[in-house]
Amino acid sequence: MSDLFLEHGLSFGLFLGATFAAALVAGLAGFAFGIVAAAAWLHILTPLQTVTLVIGYGLIVQGYAVWKLRHALSWTRLWPFLLGGVPGVVLGIFILKWANPMSVRTAMGVVLVLYSIYGLVRPALRPVEAGAAADLCMGFLNGVLGSMTGLAGIVVVIWSGIRGWPKDAQRAVFQPIGVATFAMSAVGLGTAGVITTDIAKLFLVGLPVLLIGTWLGLKLYGYLDEATFRKIVLVLLLVSGAALIL
Repeated sequence: MSDLFLEHGLSFGLFLGATFAAALVAGLAGFAFGIVAAAAWLHILTPLQTVTLVIGYGLIVQGYAVWKLRHALSWTRLWPFLLGGVPGVVLGIFILKWANPMSVRTAMGVVLVLYSIYGLVRPALRPVEAGAAADLCMGFLNGVLGSMTGLAGIVVVIWSGIRGWPKDAQRAVFQPIGVATFAMSAVGLGTAGVITTDIAKLFLVGLPVLLIGTWLGLKLYGYLDEATFRKIVLVLLLVSGAALIL
């Protein structure tokens, strides 16, 4: 385990608490694991450690969701995002290796604030008519952002809403794209040799908490008011993003 956690038990507790909270939210809402986890992890881990862990854990959390949605998957809608995501992931990993940690932290905060405000306000816009070329571009941007920050699928989440697709159709797109982006990022990070022993140890230590949080989130999904819970989470994300920027 990293020296930081050996010296500061509070940091270790924060890591486990953020892992549980992120898994709970992802199990309940179907996304946002990276956003919730990174808001806390970036205070105690490096951007590279944060992204690597988000990608590893995201594969587990989102992979289960994709399995549950396997009958609703549409290759016609998925392929442009997947095709555009490949070069995007490559570029994102290249940028990550040379990025200034403070810049990545600030960029993460900006994403959190913008996404939260969008989710809270959500103006009533007419659905945008777009084709495969636009979806491919969104897949590219999603790949860049996902591999740099671990926010795999966020661009596609917003874009699916702008396209005006039904809720089920949106989840059948952004969750598989999230898994694909996580998988490509994991391969890229592994090839680049950035997965250290410390990161592997943290992954194993946090895995039980992740599984418990995911299970509980899926369990609560049918009992809680989704709209109210979503607003509470978005407000917390807005505060977290502002804290990262400041």
